[in-house]
Amino acid sequence: MQTWLYLLIAAGAGVLMALQGSLNGALSKIIGTLEGSFAVHLLGLVTVALLLFVCGLGRGDLSRAGEAPWYLYLGGLLNAAIVCGVMLAVGRAGAGRATTAIISGQLTTALLVDQFGLFGLARQSFTWGRGAGLVLMAAAAWLLLGR
Repeated sequence: MQTWLYLLIAAGAGVLMALQGSLNGALSKIIGTLEGSFAVHLLGLVTVALLLFVCGLGRGDLSRAGEAPWYLYLGGLLNAAIVCGVMLAVGRAGAGRATTAIISGQLTTALLVDQFGLFGLARQSFTWGRGAGLVLMAAAAWLLLGR
């Protein structure tokens, strides 16, 4: 697949993340943060289980799960923390402001992961262009988060 197609998929995922955060934030105000997180994770588990085991859409090999380093599974813990954090932030700060802060944190962390090639990902050196992009993102966040 072409890189532009992957970036289009990523942009679509970003749209879904903003919608997810808004839905989750509204849900948490009604049933509670941990309760809401439980509900959305349960629905996610059922959805993925159906896609994987009933529809047969998986392309990987679950029998190799033991070959992955233990720390790669920490994404599950991080996901629970992310969903709860987004539920709290969106529910109290609003979708736009919370999403701005989320994207700023994501970009900063992603650049660090790239710089050091963490988790077996290809190393991509920090450049002046990336630095300028980070500064512009910080300026945009400041403008969007201000009152």
